[in-house]
Amino acid sequence: MDIMNYTWEIILILYLIVIITVVAGVLSEKRNPVKTVSWITVILMLPIAGLVFFILFGQSYRRKKIFNRKILRDLKQIEQYSKKQVKELAKSNDLHLQNNIKTIRLLLNNSKTLLTYNNTIKILNNGANTFEDIIEELKNAKESIHLEYYIYENDNIGNRIADILIEKALQGVEVRFIYDDVGSWHIPRKFLRKLKNAGVQTHCFIPVVFPILSSKINHRNHRKIIVIDGLIGYTGGINIADRYIEGTKNGIWRDTHIKLQGEAVRMLQITFLTDWIFATKKTMDNTAKYLPQPTADLGSLPVQIAASGPDSNWASIMQAYFTAITDAKHHIYISSPYFMPNEAVLTALKVAALSGIDVRIMLPEKSDSKLVHWASRSYFRELLEAKIKIYLYTKGFNHSKLMTVDGNFSTIGSVNMDERSFEVNFEITAMIYDEKTTAEVEQAFLTDLNDCEYITLQRWKNRKHKDNFKESIARLFSPLL
Repeated sequence: MDIMNYTWEIILILYLIVIITVVAGVLSEKRNPVKTVSWITVILMLPIAGLVFFILFGQSYRRKKIFNRKILRDLKQIEQYSKKQVKELAKSNDLHLQNNIKTIRLLLNNSKTLLTYNNTIKILNNGANTFEDIIEELKNAKESIHLEYYIYENDNIGNRIADILIEKALQGVEVRFIYDDVGSWHIPRKFLRKLKNAGVQTHCFIPVVFPILSSKINHRNHRKIIVIDGLIGYTGGINIADRYIEGTKNGIWRDTHIKLQGEAVRMLQITFLTDWIFATKKTMDNTAKYLPQPTADLGSLPVQIAASGPDSNWASIMQAYFTAITDAKHHIYISSPYFMPNEAVLTALKVAALSGIDVRIMLPEKSDSKLVHWASRSYFRELLEAKIKIYLYTKGFNHSKLMTVDGNFSTIGSVNMDERSFEVNFEITAMIYDEKTTAEVEQAFLTDLNDCEYITLQRWKNRKHKDNFKESIARLFSPLL
């Protein structure tokens, strides 16, 4: 008995040493105080489990950098171009650019996100239309097809697209496919072997063999990218799965995607090639052939393709959102399936609304995650008190990830309005500086409001006490979700 007691005492002492070491490590990293307190609370309140959560999800890789884009010799010219564009912007008289010059210049400086002009954009407002368009263009591919997805399911649409990829690979088209190991967890090996046997080059992004032993399970590739022949590109919120067409038990799946043609596609392609080099751990000898110049004059629609993640020095997309919000003069419309912003963006939104800006946020009435559902709602009271208008989409699940400002700026991509998208995941979005395109996005947003329930401050104050308790508990975890 004494031996057993002695053994447990040794184990307890060792565990306390580990806890103290981890807590000291969290404090030494000088993180955001809210995150620091949240992690220390989790570690102390949940013995063993809290420590495991921290190992899996608490590692900070922005400073450590999972990989460095600067080592890619073929992309070094981008830095030179970005410096040149910063100088040119100072001389520009283009009103569209001047309205958003701070955001444009910020992205040029924090992530070398080049401003492109010769572009066209097609807004795709649901899964059925998006996949119909994608399938038609995939069938017409002649040189290369590049896909990068967080979720790819082995279902009807997943197999339809896979069959096209196989057919094109057998025809000699170069087909490359990156999938995220966590988001696409259910892809069978048989499915992947079928692709590889046909010549489709397939790679997993940060494989997680033993999730409990891998801290990099926290850093997921949340991007959605297709580039065809280097000339046609797609990005947005839609993954490859039947639910984006058929909906779920809660109703339709509302989402937004875009089709790009022009110079912006080259920037989308560069993001894919960078991720491909990282995933394969091999250099590519001739990337120029995947970056053709547009063959036609498509117009003068300005677009920046912004990518962010633990591979970059700055949380570039979050910073761009913050700048656009603080620069707003009239209105801000936001649609996001999840709402757990950091303090900077939350404060910017509240300040904008209190200063008279019309701020509207659309969220789903029912979420696909209960913890996220309650964590998102924990922000409602302070938003409503700041005169921000909140709308809950009741027709199904609204997964659109977009923001528009003042009718001349819009952004559509993979980015949720939460800390995971801002700081942890690999994300991508299109920053669009165009009144016509923004008007189309805003009209779809306003139409969706017809399928929403408007939340008033008084009604929110009168909600059930148990709901308030759930929100309070979930809020503790919001910086970690």
